[in-house]
Amino acid sequence: MYSLRASSEISVHTRDEYAYDQLLALIGSGDLQAGTRLPGEQTMAERFGVSRPMLRQALARLRAEGKIYSRKGSGHYVSAREASSQILSYANLGSIPDVRSFLEFRRSLEGESAACAAQVGDRLAISKLRKCHARVGEAFSRGESGIDQDIAFHMAVAQATGNRFFAHTLGALLEQMSFSIRLVRDLSGTTPVAPRRQAVLDEHAQIVKAIDEGDTDRARNAMRDHIEGGIARLFNAR
Repeated sequence: MYSLRASSEISVHTRDEYAYDQLLALIGSGDLQAGTRLPGEQTMAERFGVSRPMLRQALARLRAEGKIYSRKGSGHYVSAREASSQILSYANLGSIPDVRSFLEFRRSLEGESAACAAQVGDRLAISKLRKCHARVGEAFSRGESGIDQDIAFHMAVAQATGNRFFAHTLGALLEQMSFSIRLVRDLSGTTPVAPRRQAVLDEHAQIVKAIDEGDTDRARNAMRDHIEGGIARLFNAR
């Protein structure tokens, strides 16, 4: 009886938090500067695959936290980073060794996140994860960097755990994630873009498949292999 109730609570929590974490990934990706207007509510709801009431709850929470602000009749805007700073924060990455340490930390953190997501098996969260994976491919097809979609994918894995501390810890690392992804891509200049992007998509697909099938060990290893691939793409190109 207790485990059934706990499972239900995890599912409800996942739905409540999903829109918030997707928005957090969007505004923390580095592509939106302070004062930048967010896309319209309908656009964001369709992009994240959530209802407008759920999106509005997430926007209200972000406003209360000082991460965004509203202008009547105009929409929602990204706040200055100083106004949106939280208790949990990390210094900027200052060197190549620092980036490597950060990626190694992510490998451990997100490996366990993927394993936990596979164990929980929240079908709604896994459906959202599939959509996030598809959006990375769509961004690549349009010739875009896909960085915010990539970050949203990783946030969706963390959200699929049903454990808010995974998502909130990753949320505190958004700026470092964006920087490290850009650096990996910039310093992988000798590698053709198309094969590199396909490798990322294939790695993401393996993560989704393992989580969907509830295979905790394979999910953990697929995520660790994915981030290890980023380390290899960065340091083998130098």
